[in-house]
Amino acid sequence: MGFDLTRKLDYSDYAAIPDDGKRHEIVDGEHFVTPSPTPVHQRVSRRLAGQLDDYFHGRSIGELFYAPIDVIFTNHDILVPDLIVVADPDLISKRGIEGPPLLVVEILSPSTRRRDEGLKARRYAELGVEHYWIVDPERKRLECHRREGSAFHRVVQAEGDTVLTHTDWDGLAIDLAALWL
Repeated sequence: MGFDLTRKLDYSDYAAIPDDGKRHEIVDGEHFVTPSPTPVHQRVSRRLAGQLDDYFHGRSIGELFYAPIDVIFTNHDILVPDLIVVADPDLISKRGIEGPPLLVVEILSPSTRRRDEGLKARRYAELGVEHYWIVDPERKRLECHRREGSAFHRVVQAEGDTVLTHTDWDGLAIDLAALWL
């Protein structure tokens, strides 16, 4: 499949990408491909998803989704975050999630670290995501960011085998030790 690289790619281009087992995303019209996640990445994702689901679904605050699911922000921004929490059920469509989730979580890997911490963080903020979390399995760290204006600012961070509590959600406590087992 060839793309005209002189124009921004859009959802129709994205939908035409053949299934090759890799994660494809379009960020501001540019195509990115990421290999499938590692077993460590998948374990951390599953364990964090369980804790987030217990909290958000248990309190009827939002619904948790995990990759692969398309988050269609604009016709030129289709991303596939590792985990998302959707607070507005009207964002859920047959194609995926259409609009900014309440929370986006990216789990770093060597192939995605720069993009997750740079380009995607900036774009998520510009596109209206309120909360962005970065999980670093290598450093055993979780950083929680909140959007202020058009940028994210870190509100809390924890690492190792501690429990992270988040000031924006009463009673939310993430047991980091359970993520790294």
